[in-house]
Amino acid sequence: MSGHVAGILLAAGEGSRLGQPKALIEVGGAQLAARGARLLHDGGAAPVIVVTGATAVDLTGVIVVHNPHWRDGMGSSLAAGLASVPGTCPAAVIALVDQPLVGAESVRRLIAAHLSGASVAVAAYHGQPRNPVLIGREHWAEVTARAAGDAGARLFLRAHPELVTLVECGDTGRPDDIDTRADLKRIGRLMRSADSVPDQD
Repeated sequence: MSGHVAGILLAAGEGSRLGQPKALIEVGGAQLAARGARLLHDGGAAPVIVVTGATAVDLTGVIVVHNPHWRDGMGSSLAAGLASVPGTCPAAVIALVDQPLVGAESVRRLIAAHLSGASVAVAAYHGQPRNPVLIGREHWAEVTARAAGDAGARLFLRAHPELVTLVECGDTGRPDDIDTRADLKRIGRLMRSADSVPDQD
């Protein structure tokens, strides 16, 4: 897999407001961890690394990395994921486990932006930067140094706006988070309505 852009799924949280770890929550017939891993794989990322913490996940075809410091927040999971990427990968796409409406096309577009020269690419939805995020290897040391608490890569991105290439993905999905039971119900409804619409391909 020399030269491939890796995929990192951050799936370590305990889901305190949901009452169970987000990785194991089932939406649309699949657990969120499995959905997130498939998102990265289908978008062309390889290998796919799933960072766990509060609970173990049973997935095939991915590298599962346990973050013993998951209680410290998303930043520690991001650091654990980046540290686990094979040395041949020039960049990584980072996705969050609680955003099941994000489409694989967003990952493909970020990788395409990297191949066109972007060292940092961020999926935007109607102009607003969200997730996933691609970061080139040359920035990982600083990303890790700045990744405190639940900030993840945000502090690095804010410190270096000149590096960021925004990649519009509003037509590929939605970045809605699942943080509460109400979110879970709402996203479940959105998924069901999307499934009922015939494919336009």
